[in-house]
Amino acid sequence: MHSLPSGLLIAAPRSGSGKTTLVLGLLRALARRDIIVQPMKCGPDYIDPGFHAAAAARISYNLDSWAMRPGLIDTLVGEAGRGAELFVGEALMGLFDGVAKDGASGDGSSSGIAARQNWPVLLVLDISGQSQSAGAVAKGFASFRPDVRIGGVVLNKVASARHEALARKGIEEVGLPVVGALPRQTDLILPERHLGLVQAEETTELDRRLEVLADFVETHCDIGAIVSLASPTTPPMQGGGVSVDLGLKPPGQRIALARDAAFSFIYPHLLTGWQRQGAEILPFSPLANEGPPDDADVAWLPGGYPELHGARLATNTRFQHALRLFAETRPVHGECGGYMVLGHVLVDAEGMAHRMTGLLDLETSFAKRKMNLGYRLAELKEDCVLGAQGSLVRGHEFHYSTTIRNGDRPLFEVADANGSPLGALGGRRGRVTGSFFHVIDRG
Repeated sequence: MHSLPSGLLIAAPRSGSGKTTLVLGLLRALARRDIIVQPMKCGPDYIDPGFHAAAAARISYNLDSWAMRPGLIDTLVGEAGRGAELFVGEALMGLFDGVAKDGASGDGSSSGIAARQNWPVLLVLDISGQSQSAGAVAKGFASFRPDVRIGGVVLNKVASARHEALARKGIEEVGLPVVGALPRQTDLILPERHLGLVQAEETTELDRRLEVLADFVETHCDIGAIVSLASPTTPPMQGGGVSVDLGLKPPGQRIALARDAAFSFIYPHLLTGWQRQGAEILPFSPLANEGPPDDADVAWLPGGYPELHGARLATNTRFQHALRLFAETRPVHGECGGYMVLGHVLVDAEGMAHRMTGLLDLETSFAKRKMNLGYRLAELKEDCVLGAQGSLVRGHEFHYSTTIRNGDRPLFEVADANGSPLGALGGRRGRVTGSFFHVIDRG
């Protein structure tokens, strides 16, 4: 077994505290010092890993203790760590935020990943509106869970030198080092959209923005002290070398994958796992009016932002015709945004109805917004590309779109993270399947 690099996790008490700013600036700062840094993201998030990859020039993988079995987590950590010198993970929401009932490997909290991998936490504290009281917050986080160690603190939204000195005093008095103090700087904010940041590949002048973030972090943080906080990563729990649990089986040998600004939400571990099992990924762009390659065995339309491109997708008749023709002989599967495009009609945020492929008896609307968010344990109602009838898959929903009509047989029977039944989900018509469910691992 190859040795794993040391690692640390950057976390905060809540969302919006500034951890993504610190992570991206740190990743780029380390990369331009020729340190091979491997980014990771806790929990179900599609957008942050794209920025991680742009900053560090390495694919960023998600680690999710609720949705991923231990073997898959071991595999991802082991494989991602090859050739790297340092793991830098980014937490999801607040450090200890998870669900009430454990899933495949834990409760989904970032603290669970930190404990499992032996990564100390670099805590980002937004100190706007407080000073010495930040020490009480830091002390509470340091003592909340014995197997999670707070290695150091970075202050964020510092108003003045006096403000920094008072907050630093409070934190250092409880025995924690302050390794950075980031001043308030509103011009560093990245553009956002309804599911979070605008995707990395859509962000204008992304490389320049990352360089500015790196300069900002280098100026106001002790990079050497941050790196020195890292601890040896826990080796795979299964022994005998790195686990080779590759998660889901490929849905086909040659997988036609919709891939552009409208269809980009697919987890890197799925693609890597499928390729490691011998499958080939054949990208095509519906926005460029392309259909799935003729020699593919299955077409997969992932989630993304088709509601922003409804008019274009509706007029891309070559794409629509090619997908319908493909579905006559081979499976087609859609997740979330991809599922919406498989229906008859997609209504955008302005209330405009756009004609989609009509492969499912489905109408969806983004105009009638309602947040659907949470982990899902799904049982397959019939055999399909995701597995055999009765088998379980784990994943999540995160969308604002609503279903106006669904006249198809359901694809899943689902429960939430607590095991409470939520009823039927998705649809199936012939070889075509889809739902708002994003798959992460088998159950």
